[in-house]
Amino acid sequence: MTAPLPLRDGIAPSYLWLPEGQWPNLLAFLIQRFPHVGEAVLLQRMAKGDLVGDQGPLDANSPYRQGGRIWYYREVPVEMPVPFEAVVLHRDQRLLVVDKPHFLPMIPSGQYLHETLLIRLRKQLDLPQLTPVHRLDRETAGVVLFCLDPAYRGAYQTLFERREISKRYEAIAPYRPSLDLPHVHRSRMVESGKAFAMHEVAGEPNSETRVDLIERLGEYARYRLEPHTGRKHQLRLHMASLGIPILNDPLYPEVLAHKGEDFSKPLQLLARSIEFADPVSGELRCFTSERSLTGEMPSLPQE
Repeated sequence: MTAPLPLRDGIAPSYLWLPEGQWPNLLAFLIQRFPHVGEAVLLQRMAKGDLVGDQGPLDANSPYRQGGRIWYYREVPVEMPVPFEAVVLHRDQRLLVVDKPHFLPMIPSGQYLHETLLIRLRKQLDLPQLTPVHRLDRETAGVVLFCLDPAYRGAYQTLFERREISKRYEAIAPYRPSLDLPHVHRSRMVESGKAFAMHEVAGEPNSETRVDLIERLGEYARYRLEPHTGRKHQLRLHMASLGIPILNDPLYPEVLAHKGEDFSKPLQLLARSIEFADPVSGELRCFTSERSLTGEMPSLPQE
């Protein structure tokens, strides 16, 4: 799918399919679809040529064409700066490997647009075609892969789909002497419908994580986590389900009112390393994060 609008400041245009229905014109539909934007702003964007349909630029008199498609640039009025930088670990003709900081989202979504890892890298490294091969949560730090050449993106993504890639994480969480480690936790994870969180339900497991102890840190411990599957929030939910929620987790076991907005308390979860056989060259690749988990550990409540 080729967009009729180019990348602008590292950001690709979004698109919207026009649903079934009747409106006197396209502007009337857009006012109803995006009430938070307002008619005046929509008209300004049309005047600048920032709204384009299958037939070309759109204006206030453009008819509503059911089943058509419109392209536009997403905008965020006020964006909170994320005061942490990513570090490039490796770059070649196909791959860019980055050490992601905590709090920085991977891609544009919600209230984040320019303050995302993808857009920062596109602009800083002048790589307009850069795309992520996989993703990490906004709160998680560590190794993440990007593809420089779209022709090879599918080959690298297939490694994850086929589980032909080894990922190791580290986490700091409460020490639980009664938990026999190493331990393999399997469960069925589904959307909970609350704050984009997941929860476990009865049924055939669709997630699996191996948990092992690296070292005890008083009332806390450093754990090695090896996911066999890649469900959303898998490591965070599995650790909470084992009674050892990851330190500073704003979602598990309970959703905090101001989740993830305190930069002084990063989630103590790090994507430490990633290893795989390169699908193009065949060579063994291994990349390791240079970051460390150094969060202060509060005293645990007495049972």
